[in-house]
Amino acid sequence: MEGRKSLSGKEESAISEYILRLPEEESIILSGPAAKRLIRCGDGDAALLYIAVLKNRGGADDEKVRAQLGWEPERFQCALHTLSQQGLVALPGSNIQRSVQAAASPPAVPSPPAADARPEYTRADMVRALEGAEFASLTGAVEEKLGKKLTTPDLAILLGLYDQLGLPPDVIFLLVGFCGERTVHRYGPGRKPTLRQIEKEGYIWARLGLMTQESAAAYIRRYQRSREALPRMMRLLRLGDRTPSPSEEKYLMNWEGMGFDDKAIELAYDKTVVKCKELKWAYMNKILMSWHEKGLHSVEQIQSGDRPGGRKGPSERQEAGRSAREDIARMEKYLQRLRQEGGTD
Repeated sequence: MEGRKSLSGKEESAISEYILRLPEEESIILSGPAAKRLIRCGDGDAALLYIAVLKNRGGADDEKVRAQLGWEPERFQCALHTLSQQGLVALPGSNIQRSVQAAASPPAVPSPPAADARPEYTRADMVRALEGAEFASLTGAVEEKLGKKLTTPDLAILLGLYDQLGLPPDVIFLLVGFCGERTVHRYGPGRKPTLRQIEKEGYIWARLGLMTQESAAAYIRRYQRSREALPRMMRLLRLGDRTPSPSEEKYLMNWEGMGFDDKAIELAYDKTVVKCKELKWAYMNKILMSWHEKGLHSVEQIQSGDRPGGRKGPSERQEAGRSAREDIARMEKYLQRLRQEGGTD
């Protein structure tokens, strides 16, 4: 069994293993979201089966859980199917079929919830979570990284990332470090990110599928490479050596990630200033997005592939004219041969 805790029970797991990733010494918490789903479905057998799955820490197979409940196979399969429909267990490799589309599609990740819409973790929930070695260790590491003791609202946000969103502890630790470095870069030494800012970035990571240490580390490396290009891009836009604002940085990072070369950036800047008489970020972004959608990332590509109405350049017009003349000459030869053969007047 893999060592990853989940409180909500929304994670996917093989039916033969019920992987909830709960270390043996940890308490089991039936989270608010899971409880709401069980109540909503109104199926007592499904609720009882879910409790049995939690009790076994995900380590039992079908037959063992069914034997513990003392159920016939039909009753067991019916309750299991209800849990699957509620998204509380997944059934790969089971005789309960899920649609190919549902199995292949990643779960939708919502936007960060408002403060009054977060998972309803009580103080008792957080105390029980902290009794587990994994979450307690994560909490201590985050507190050390941020240089402060986490408040109760902070703990609720951290628990939401861990439980509701399903980010592994090592990924959350990288997330906190990433947000810390970005905050220092933007606002100067000594500044620390809030848990709300970390939560917001965590939802972005989940949406991007950064659920392993390797994928998260690769994302951070890409981000750092793009950030290193910011001073050069600011100079291309005649903005000097100042640090870009957060909104400006977002534009620049996006453009750099698209793969534009410096001359293409300068060309887009020139077109923007000619049209708007000054740098308008949104207007310049429309130009670059249009080029990016067409696969044009260098000045050469842009000049040859972005002419209005597909108008051809001089060399292209010459080539087209030559081809047309050759076609006419071939047709004249063909008609001349027909006349000689008496096939036409």
